[in-house]
Amino acid sequence: MRRDEAALLKKLYELLDDGTGWEEWWPADSDFERVVGSILIQRTRWENVDRAIAALNKEGLLTPRALASCPSGRLEELIRPAGFYRQKAARLRAVAGYFSRSGAGSIPTEKLREELLSLPGVGNETADVIMLYVAGRPRFVLDAYAKRILKCAGIMDDHDELQALARKALCDDLEAHRRCHALIVEHGKRYCNKNECEMCLVKRYLG
Repeated sequence: MRRDEAALLKKLYELLDDGTGWEEWWPADSDFERVVGSILIQRTRWENVDRAIAALNKEGLLTPRALASCPSGRLEELIRPAGFYRQKAARLRAVAGYFSRSGAGSIPTEKLREELLSLPGVGNETADVIMLYVAGRPRFVLDAYAKRILKCAGIMDDHDELQALARKALCDDLEAHRRCHALIVEHGKRYCNKNECEMCLVKRYLG
């Protein structure tokens, strides 16, 4: 018999909520800064993202309009610590340009997702972060940490099916989806490595 994966996901959420501090998991002054971070974190470490964001903040570039108007060469120089700086600069400018031109909050969810996925370098993960934090839509962000933790808990990781599963488990609640994302990232940062894996609550109680 197939397990009730919605109930299992809810149990995972509650387990992480009990065992993981989350309030300072991703310190940011704005939701747009979280979007910038979601692009910069690709294929690098958090400390490198922190350096790049600090450089952008110092230049006053953490708003869509300011970032979209920043010359490509200057932007590449500022985010160089995060690696793959040419690709990421192009993606940042595309996303910033989109938000400086349109109000994402008024666009129907499926249309918004289609438009985001049409931007250079924006895949499911970045699109879901944008929808979750900027547009205020409940989305489950299936990033590398989430994939590892879901696998350990025995929960499927098909992107589209997971959205429906999360809406059921988290009652379509926006803040619960945001908190769930925060908990997964913080837990992954602490335990998804060879040295700490055996201490993982998910592995001990759900694995």
